[in-house]
Amino acid sequence: MMTLKKVLSKRLPSLVKLLKIQKSHKLYKLRKLPKLHRQATVILIFPKLFMNVEEGGAKDAAYQYIKNPGQGGFRATYYIFAMMLLDNIGFVANMASLVLYFLQIICFDISGAATTTTNYLGTAFLLTLVGGFISDSYMNRLNTCLLFGAIELLGYLLLIVQSHNTKLQPEPCNESTCVHGTKALLFYASICLVALGGGGVRGSVPALGADQFDHNNSKESVHIATFFNWFLLSITIGATIGVTIVVWVSSNVGWDKGFIISIVCCFGGLCFISMGKPFYRVRIPGDSPLLSVFQVLVAATRNWGKEMPMNSDELYEIRDKFSSRAERIRHTNQFRILDKAAIAPEGTTKPISKWKVCTITQVEEVKVLTRMMPILLSTTLMNTCLAQLQTVSVQQGVLMNTKIGSFNVPSASIPVIPLVFMSLLIPIYQFTFVPFIRKFTGHPNGITHLQRVGVGLVLSSISMGIAGVIEVKRKHELNHHGYKISLFWLSFHYSIFGIADMFTLVGLMEFFYSEAPAGMRSLSTSFSWLSLSIGYYLSSVFVEVTNSVTARLTSSKRGWLEGRDMNKNHIEYFYWFLAILSMLNFGNYLFWAKWYKYKKDVVNVPVLIEEKQLIRGPDDSFSVSFVSKQQDVSVSDFDDRKEKLDQVK
Repeated sequence: MMTLKKVLSKRLPSLVKLLKIQKSHKLYKLRKLPKLHRQATVILIFPKLFMNVEEGGAKDAAYQYIKNPGQGGFRATYYIFAMMLLDNIGFVANMASLVLYFLQIICFDISGAATTTTNYLGTAFLLTLVGGFISDSYMNRLNTCLLFGAIELLGYLLLIVQSHNTKLQPEPCNESTCVHGTKALLFYASICLVALGGGGVRGSVPALGADQFDHNNSKESVHIATFFNWFLLSITIGATIGVTIVVWVSSNVGWDKGFIISIVCCFGGLCFISMGKPFYRVRIPGDSPLLSVFQVLVAATRNWGKEMPMNSDELYEIRDKFSSRAERIRHTNQFRILDKAAIAPEGTTKPISKWKVCTITQVEEVKVLTRMMPILLSTTLMNTCLAQLQTVSVQQGVLMNTKIGSFNVPSASIPVIPLVFMSLLIPIYQFTFVPFIRKFTGHPNGITHLQRVGVGLVLSSISMGIAGVIEVKRKHELNHHGYKISLFWLSFHYSIFGIADMFTLVGLMEFFYSEAPAGMRSLSTSFSWLSLSIGYYLSSVFVEVTNSVTARLTSSKRGWLEGRDMNKNHIEYFYWFLAILSMLNFGNYLFWAKWYKYKKDVVNVPVLIEEKQLIRGPDDSFSVSFVSKQQDVSVSDFDDRKEKLDQVK
């Protein structure tokens, strides 16, 4: 038996905080109830508050199921959409135009500018892992976003200073790069800060938005896919504004003016996401997800020589009423070697170190991450193709007719074509395609996450094939007729690739968020951006390797992409090579998608008391007798209990 007074004395600070959070809930009527009923109500509605009293390790789970009717839902995500729209005005504009900034202001040559651009973008998306890791382990997702947003603002400020003051810019030279010394320090510091800030923001914001919908509640979880669709739409609208207005200002008015617009939009986005704080369901950070992974690996190594039990039920798991975990994952037979980490020593009654024995749930979390890796790697080639389109197409656009009447379209604004297509198609997809296909598949989102990714991979291969055909036409018209074809010929393959990106990016985000363990959702969602990062890095490697190999095989001893004259290069061959690789990669993806096993959760919401177990003591104290057997119930069942309790009141 455990007296309620003793439990409350250890949990009172958390209780006060929770009651402040729940101002709009019916709990404000608690003071009108008799003391016995009031105490029982608090325990029934806040069971997590009284769990793991001795261990003190439940801070991550404490707020797992505490929901205020005034918090969460789409109203909270509107602030997130506004933030991503504004932030991407500058971020995506720089993705499209920095190659020209490096060429014209920082005085790189063509290959140096392209390589620096892809390395910058690869680093920016790689650093999303840092944002995801911090928001899972040390800070909540909102504060992580604000921290990295401030870093991004500092990076933009340094870019404004260098682009405005010609004394801080390098002099032109005949080398691959002309920036050295203090000027180089200022240049690399500015782009690194923008990459770190932009990456950290993108590592924390998607999970913050998805957290506004309870994935264990069937009525709310169906909206997670819709959230990611509108999340992408907000990105594309912001990107459309960026690659038109900001790129035009940078190219025709001044680079410093373009960066000023970027910093103002970034600051405005941070203001918007801060305004939504009262409406967010904020997840409290818990233990480091990477630490949990290392614990499993170390424990499995230490137990390497132990014999596996015949029955998986004999593996170690916390199944008692004091478990601090809000989510348990059922055992699977894949990667059985990792199960050795869950072999508990016999006959021990002392607490077991996690570095010696881990729970089945911990082991299964590592298995989930391991199963995700082939899916992640199967999408990197598509992002390599995207990197080539973003860099090579801008250089192609310089050699094409960029005029619409008397207006001259900046070549860096070419990405507006797929962005416009995506902005139009996302609502069509959400309101037309999903309801239509749902009639045949029965799936709430029309198709599964992995099917959506597969559609995108096929479309990306088709896009690269068409890109090669367009390049053949461009060179033929220019070399044989002296005629520059219109810039908008690039819209054919760019629009198809935009549709592919719509399917793949949203599919990956939803897949990684839904499949990730509860404590790793920010880090896991960052894997979508990690795929982009690897793709950008591979782009540079592909160019170097292709030039090296084709220079040896061709009679002219000249690589397909070698030299500064694009009219003498064979970019079309490179595009077709990527198209063939993409189709082969799609076959590889099908294998891993079929092999993948979705995780099966056991939602662990312990029912701590029953009404018959509420006992009034002789001193008018209130005692609680915990049930002897753990009951695993769904969140919806838990909500039903609260509704019945409200009716009794």
